Amino acid sequence: MGGDGPGSILVGIDGSTPSLRAAAYAVGMARRQRCRLIAVYVRANPPALLPLGDAGGCATTTAIEAQDAVEKELRSTFDEYLPQLGVQAELVVRTGEPFTELTAAACEARADAVIVGRSAGMLHRIAGSLAGKLVRCGKWPVTVVP
Repeated sequence: MGGDGPGSILVGIDGSTPSLRAAAYAVGMARRQRCRLIAVYVRANPPALLPLGDAGGCATTTAIEAQDAVEKELRSTFDEYLPQLGVQAELVVRTGEPFTELTAAACEARADAVIVGRSAGMLHRIAGSLAGKLVRCGKWPVTVVP
C-alpha cells in the first residue's frame, strides 16, 4: 500500500451500541481506504471484576460469563457478516485495562487510525473517557463515533 491512506484501522469494540456503531463506521472506512481492519475487544481482568464484599465470587463469575457472551457474539457477528463486506479484518481479544490494551494493539498493528464509540455512564465521568485518553495520547488520529 502506498503512503496516501491508512494501512490499518483499529476499532475498539465491547458490544455496546456506540462501539457497534464505531465498528460499522470502521468497516466502511476500511473498505473505502482498501486497508486492514483490526477490531479489539478488551476483557477486564477477573480481579478488576471483584466487587467489594463479594466473598463468594458470584458477581465475578457473572461478569466473566457476561464477557464470554459478548466475545461469543462478537466472534459470531464477525464471522457471519465481514466476509461479505469485502474487508480484510481480524478480531483480537485482549485482557486488561482498555486504554492500555488498545494502545498496545494499535502500536503492534502499526495502526494509522483508531476508532472508538463514545463512552457514557458513571465510570466515564469519574475516570474520563477512553476516547479522550486516546486523543491526548497523540499517536494516531482518533475518531469518536456517537
